[in-house]
Amino acid sequence: MSADLEVVPPAATPAPQPPTIRPSKRRRTSPRRRLVHYAIGIALVAAGVVFAYPFVWLISASFKPRGEVFDNRLIPKTFTWDNYVQVWQEAPLALWLLNTAIVTVLAAGAVTISSAMVAWGFSYYRFRGRGVLFALVLGSMMLPGAVTMIPTFLIWNAFGQVGTLTPMWAHNLFGSAFYIFLLRQFMLALPRDLFDAARVDGANAWQLFWRIALPLSRPAIAVTLVFEVQAVWTDLMRSLIYLRDASTFTIPRGLKALVDAFGFGGEWHWEILVTASVITTLPMIVLFFVAQRHIVEGVVAGGVKG
Repeated sequence: MSADLEVVPPAATPAPQPPTIRPSKRRRTSPRRRLVHYAIGIALVAAGVVFAYPFVWLISASFKPRGEVFDNRLIPKTFTWDNYVQVWQEAPLALWLLNTAIVTVLAAGAVTISSAMVAWGFSYYRFRGRGVLFALVLGSMMLPGAVTMIPTFLIWNAFGQVGTLTPMWAHNLFGSAFYIFLLRQFMLALPRDLFDAARVDGANAWQLFWRIALPLSRPAIAVTLVFEVQAVWTDLMRSLIYLRDASTFTIPRGLKALVDAFGFGGEWHWEILVTASVITTLPMIVLFFVAQRHIVEGVVAGGVKG
């Protein structure tokens, strides 16, 4: 009886057909919208040309002889490299660049670390009077620099530091109200559960700040560093007040000395001045191109998280 039974094989399952991909309908841009895009592009290009023209003119003038500096030609009629040789002979430009680099590194590092520590305290810890104290910090930004200029000078003079590079950077050891605000707004968005878990694992307050909060705030830290580097590199007022000897001059003070010697009231060697300006501006141009990605990330992250 079992021999009469026939085993019927299961019906073959048809192979799945690949999904049909329909070409997406491309959304057409209206002529009005396209015209707006073109207008914005033209406006941005025009603005870029306006902002870039002074620096392009400066570079062009640095390759011209004395009599052709102000001929307004972007392509020099007489091309010469002598200005870049003579400027190093007429002024201790290398020493001024070294002094500026030392002051910039110390000032940027000091204000970044000190401001980050204060911002971390305001963002993480909850204590009575925190809002009032933070308002006082922000209120210090309303004080004009001229109000504290004389008292600050008297303090550094009492310590015997006038004429040295110390007053150019040591004031940043106490932080900056603007950077404290910037970093605090970023740190407020950091996940608090991460710090609570680290405390359970035995991390102390310094480890929470140095190993967790600071690395997570890298975009805001980068923005703070770049802003402060640019501010210190171009700081003329403080160098005029505290620096007396040419051996301690920074770049802004050195350029002022060159203007006095070769510009107004001097020998009118403007080719030396424009060449020195190009040399001292190039580090800031390089810094921008190197750090522009971090600047954009910091601004975008601050805008989204803040």
